[in-house]
Amino acid sequence: MLRFGSAITVSQFLVFVQLSNFNFRCSLIFILIMFFLTLPEKIHTMSEQVERTKCLIIGSGPAGYTAAIYAARADLKPVVLQGMQPGGQLTITTEVDNFPGYPDGVQGPKMMEDLQKQCERFGTDVRFGLVTGVDFSQRPFTISVDEEKIILAETVIIATGASAKWLGLESEKKFLGSGVSGCATCDGFFYRGQDVAIVGGGDTAAEEATYLAKLCKKVYMIHRRNELRASKAMQHKVLQTRNIEMVWDSTPTEVLGDDSGVIGVLTKNIKTGENRTLEVTGFFIAIGHSPNTGIFKGQIELDDQGYIKTAPGSTRTNIEGIFAAGDVQDHYYRQAVTAAGTGCMAAIEAERFLGS
Repeated sequence: MLRFGSAITVSQFLVFVQLSNFNFRCSLIFILIMFFLTLPEKIHTMSEQVERTKCLIIGSGPAGYTAAIYAARADLKPVVLQGMQPGGQLTITTEVDNFPGYPDGVQGPKMMEDLQKQCERFGTDVRFGLVTGVDFSQRPFTISVDEEKIILAETVIIATGASAKWLGLESEKKFLGSGVSGCATCDGFFYRGQDVAIVGGGDTAAEEATYLAKLCKKVYMIHRRNELRASKAMQHKVLQTRNIEMVWDSTPTEVLGDDSGVIGVLTKNIKTGENRTLEVTGFFIAIGHSPNTGIFKGQIELDDQGYIKTAPGSTRTNIEGIFAAGDVQDHYYRQAVTAAGTGCMAAIEAERFLGS
């Protein structure tokens, strides 16, 4: 080895350069050999990132799982991508009393576990995965999952649902499922003979307020303006219902409660600044829903509210081979049982499409 600072001859220097070039060439050859040895593995790994399926179901609520049951029984070997909330909104619901087959009621998460087990029994491949991109311009349709994997699907059933809009209060989150609800039709039954409050001013809020009024002793309807945004017919219905009391020009600022659940709602008048406590055991949020369709914008036809448009009496969309089921295409009923029904429809229509 040459030492810095030592005197060397020309011949010694030439030998050093030759040895250095030899070592470099050996290193380069070794790198190339290792690259070509691992190339088949790299190609295999890349090929594993692309998958084909006859039927891809995006979403795992009642619509998605029901579609999977029917698709699996039709031997379509469906793949279900559960998304960010496996089981959908029912996983944050406590008691479900209005779904057929449960005479004693059932907890929302338990019901979704049952549906998942049932679809898996017939061979459905249920996976945790988030769709991060879609290309519906041609079949097979291209779906990106977690920005890592590509699925090429002959048919797609979209069952991503819709999410209730919330006020954003910490106390609202705390008592969700323990007195706070986003669905009066689902949970109103549990508050029979009690005092409840509902916030909102549109048709949905008006419909749910009148529904609650049939069950509850008193309904406080909180609205931030001095008149409702609902249709005139619904306004008259609300204002003529004796046990509905309007709380005008007000917004909820806190949900009050203890270990038993909700015991009241604190409101603030936005004009006078006055605070008022409503003693209630149930608090319903009815300020609207947002369909989970952001990833599909520009790829499929949506209505003005963002819901997927389907043909009347069908789950077909404007793209052949793509179907939509559940709340993602239904802004009227928004029930687990109707979602399941359209999931069934979507699977049958996908099977017939593939067979045509």
